[in-house]
Amino acid sequence: MPLFFLLVSCAEKERIDSTTWHVVQNKILTPQCANCHIEGTAITRQSGLDLSAGKAYAALVGVAPKNIAAKNNGLVLVSNEGGLKGLGNSFLWEKINTHNRDHFLSDHTKYGQMMPPGENFLTNGQLQFVRAWIEAGAPEDAIVAEKKLLEDSTRYKPRAFQPLEPPDIGFQLHLGPFNVQPNFEREFFNYTDTKLTGDVYVKRIQIEMRPGSHHFILHSFDDDTKQSELPAFGVDRELRDPDGAIHTPTLFTMAKHQFFAGTQWPRLDYKMPPGIGLRLPSKFGLDQNTHYVNRTDSIMVGEVFSNIHTIEKSEILHVAELFTMSHMSFNLPPKKVTTLERTFNASKQIYVGQLFSHAHEKMTEFVVKMSGGSRDGEVVYWTNDWSHPPILYFDPPIKLNAGEGFKLIATYDNPTDQTVRFGFLSTDEMMILFGWFYE
Repeated sequence: MPLFFLLVSCAEKERIDSTTWHVVQNKILTPQCANCHIEGTAITRQSGLDLSAGKAYAALVGVAPKNIAAKNNGLVLVSNEGGLKGLGNSFLWEKINTHNRDHFLSDHTKYGQMMPPGENFLTNGQLQFVRAWIEAGAPEDAIVAEKKLLEDSTRYKPRAFQPLEPPDIGFQLHLGPFNVQPNFEREFFNYTDTKLTGDVYVKRIQIEMRPGSHHFILHSFDDDTKQSELPAFGVDRELRDPDGAIHTPTLFTMAKHQFFAGTQWPRLDYKMPPGIGLRLPSKFGLDQNTHYVNRTDSIMVGEVFSNIHTIEKSEILHVAELFTMSHMSFNLPPKKVTTLERTFNASKQIYVGQLFSHAHEKMTEFVVKMSGGSRDGEVVYWTNDWSHPPILYFDPPIKLNAGEGFKLIATYDNPTDQTVRFGFLSTDEMMILFGWFYE
């Protein structure tokens, strides 16, 4: 072979070897998966998935899974849609994303076991490399992820619920243990005295919950809330009576709530970026709001620990404030799929560092697009997971000029015979976007 063609051939081989898909195949699938997912094995006959070199790409990308539950949920093995939507629609990501393990095991019991089986999890570097590939549209012939991601050899380690150790600087809240009756949704509030003598600034929030929680939220109150409108400290205020009816006095106090922190995950450990702190006013305590869903025939025990880590104001460059964008006046007709849109614009220039959605079980898609400005129409948030929506952090933060904002687009599938409206049961619906910003 002439030297020129030999050089071209070597260069082409080097280019192919560097593509992200080639790295996924040779550094992840072949050593971790193809020993079972290969022609002739029982697992390949059952799953229809051959992950050996030369066959895996065609077997994965754009292919419907044989798992009926995943297929009925609209997933493909690997989506080429790109972005968060492509990630959320990829069955492979559901199966390997160990950091979403609690959600997988509790909400997708018909998806089979996580992969690789047992606790032979992929490393965090391998997970991030696969994620980057899928979010880039799962190309076969492009470089879309940095190989240095693979240097992270740490792995997810599942652990049981355990109380948090109190923070060195800050304070801890504890709710429970408390009982949740069989086949019942228990949601209640407990207004807790933080004993603060002045406003504090928060750099980190940890939350640890026993299994079964739908959500946990820490609320402060609007600045104009009068002392006479505040609930008593340390008293459980049920949202629903034993017969399921809304307890009206509790509803009245909710009208004055100011969201401070929360999660739908069993545990949260969130650290603010350096130089940015959340302001927690000392004027009020924190109203702890827990919501547990017990769909079993036995009593469930709930419990929540929260750590609020504080920082000196002198270390703060930007004071972060929280926001809630909520659409509450809507009807979801029976036996129909309905898409709702609502746009919220900023009145002044702000920088948004976090976004996460909140909805209930009829939500099939929640999209947030930029509204106005040079990024108008750009998707910055997407999820199809109502029970454990992603919490997205932006570094650098999203800059919104006055008059620019976010367009919320949420789609709901109401299979019931009843019109569904905004409400607090998981069978009602919501359309809320939370986050923080600074000026």
